[in-house]
Amino acid sequence: MEPTLSRSVETNGKIRPKQRLSIDYVGYAMIAPGYLIYFLFIFIPLVVGVYYSFTNYNFYSAPEFVGLQNYARLLQDALFGKAMYNTFIYALFTIVPQLFLGLILAVLLNGKLFGRVFSRASIYIPNVTSMVAVSMIWLWIYDPALGILNRMIKVFGIDPIQWLYNPNTAMMAVVIMSIWKSLGYTMIVYLAGLQSIPSSLYEAAHMDGASKIRQFFSITIPMLKPTTFFILVMSCINSFMVFEQVNIMTAGGPLNSTTTVVHQIYLRGFQDFQMGYASAMAIVLFLITLVITLINFKYGNQGDDLDVD
Repeated sequence: MEPTLSRSVETNGKIRPKQRLSIDYVGYAMIAPGYLIYFLFIFIPLVVGVYYSFTNYNFYSAPEFVGLQNYARLLQDALFGKAMYNTFIYALFTIVPQLFLGLILAVLLNGKLFGRVFSRASIYIPNVTSMVAVSMIWLWIYDPALGILNRMIKVFGIDPIQWLYNPNTAMMAVVIMSIWKSLGYTMIVYLAGLQSIPSSLYEAAHMDGASKIRQFFSITIPMLKPTTFFILVMSCINSFMVFEQVNIMTAGGPLNSTTTVVHQIYLRGFQDFQMGYASAMAIVLFLITLVITLINFKYGNQGDDLDVD
C-alpha cells in the first residue's frame, strides 16, 4: 500500500499537504486477512509441493530426496500423457461453447423479454448447485436403460447409447454436463458487461442507420473484450482443474478415456500413496496453467485500447 500524504489546514484556509509521509496502518490491517489466507493456503502448500516433488514420500516414512526422478518418470508415463491429452480436449470443448452460448444467452436476456428474470434464474441455478448433485442428475440422464436422453432419441428410431460406458462418447458426455453447469456464470458475467456499455453508442449507431447485427459486431463484441478476457482466463484455470465430475460420473473410465491430470494426482497421491510423484504432476500442471494464463495476458486483447469518453 502506498504511503499517503496527510493534509493540514493553514490559517488562511488553504489546504496543503504536509511534507511528512504517513503510513495507513488501518489499511494494512484491513488487507492482512486476505494476504494471510493466501499465504497459509496457497503459498505454503505450493512451496511444500515443490519440495515433495523432488522426494519419494508415502505418508508413512520420512521423505527421501530423489532429485528429478519423479519428473523423469512423468516423461515415460503413458497414462499421464493420456490424462494431459484428455485435459486439453476437455478445456477446448468446454471453453469455446461456454463463451459462445453464454454471450448469446446474455444478449437475449438483456432485452425486455417476458419471463427474463425467471429465465436468468433458471440458467444460473446449476452454477450454485453442488457438483455432486449435478453429477447425480446427469448420471440419471445418461442412464442407458432409464435415462431420459435415451428415451428421447428412441423417438427418432436411434438405439440406446452407452453414454458413459463408451470410450468414444464418455468425454463428450462429461463436457456437455460441465457446459450446462457453468453456463449460468458465463451468462451473468456477460450480462454485467452488457449493462456497462453506454446506451449512447447504440443510439448514435441507430441514427446512422446501423442494423442490430451491425451494432452487435461493431459495438457489443468490441466493448465486451475485457469481459471475454476475464471469462477466458477463469475458464482456462477451471478447466485444467476438472476433477469432481470425472471422479463421480466415470472414475476416469472407460479405458482411461476421461481421466484428467487432477484425477491422476488424486489416484497417485491418495490411493497409491505416491505423494512425491503426485506432487510432480501437480507442479507440471501448475506450470502449464501459469504459462497459458501469461499467454492470455500477453496476447489476449483485454480491451485496454477502447476509449468511450
